[in-house]
Amino acid sequence: MARVRPVGYEDRLTLVDHLAELRTRLILSIVVFGVAWAICGWQNHYILGLVNEPLQDLDKELLGPGAKPISFGVTEQFTTTLMVSAYGALLLSLPFILYQLYAFVLPAFSPTERKVALPLLLMVPALFITGVLFCYFVVLEPATEFLLGFNADEFTTAVRARDYYSFVALTTIAMGLVFQVPVVILALTRLRITTPEALRRNRRYAYLACAVVAALLPTIDPLSMILETIPLLVLYELSIVLASVLGRPAEAVPGEPDS
Repeated sequence: MARVRPVGYEDRLTLVDHLAELRTRLILSIVVFGVAWAICGWQNHYILGLVNEPLQDLDKELLGPGAKPISFGVTEQFTTTLMVSAYGALLLSLPFILYQLYAFVLPAFSPTERKVALPLLLMVPALFITGVLFCYFVVLEPATEFLLGFNADEFTTAVRARDYYSFVALTTIAMGLVFQVPVVILALTRLRITTPEALRRNRRYAYLACAVVAALLPTIDPLSMILETIPLLVLYELSIVLASVLGRPAEAVPGEPDS
C-alpha cells in the first residue's frame, strides 16, 4: 500500500514513491467522488427540485405555472440526471479532493511556504461554496427571468433540460471560481508580489477589472452583471483588509535557506 501520510520536507522519495503516492491519492479522490455521486443520484429528485426552483418562481407569463425544463429523446432524462448528480458530487467532494492535492504537494513546501499555503487552502472551498450559494440565491433567478423574458413576445419559449442545467452549472461554478479573488490577492501579497498599499493605489483599475469579469460570466444580462459586480468589489476591498492583517510575508524558519 502506497504511503498516504504527509511527507516531511526533509524526506527524500524516489520517483516511483511519488507516483505510487499520487496514484493512491487519485484513487481515494475518485472513490469519494463516486460515493458522493451515488448519494446525489439517490437524492436526484431533491437536487433537481432545487435547480428547477428558479424556473418555477418566474413570472407565470413566461413559461406557465409550475414550469419544468423539457427533454427530447429517450435517454436525455437519464443522462441529464446523471450530469446534474455529477455536478452535485463534485461540489460535495471538492474539500476532500483539495486536501489530497495539498497533502501531495506539501513535501515540496518549506516550513515558511507552508505558512502561506495552509490558510489559503482553507479559504478556497469556503469561498467557492459561498460563491455558489450567492449565485443560486441572488443571481440565478433574476438572470433567468431576464434572459427568458427578453423579446418574449417574438418567441415561443420552452427550456430544454440539458441546456438549462448546463447553464446553471456553468454559472454557479464560474461564480465560485470568481469568489477566489481574496485567495489570489492574499497569495500575491504574502509572496511579496504586491502590497496592500499598491492595491489601494490601483483601486480604480481593479474596479474596472471587476466589471469586465462580471460581464464575461455566462449570465450576460445587465441586471446580473450589476449583481455580480457588487460582490466582486466587496471581495476586493475585503482582500485589501486581509492583505493588511494576514498578508505580511511569513518569517523564515531559522536555518532554512532563502527561496
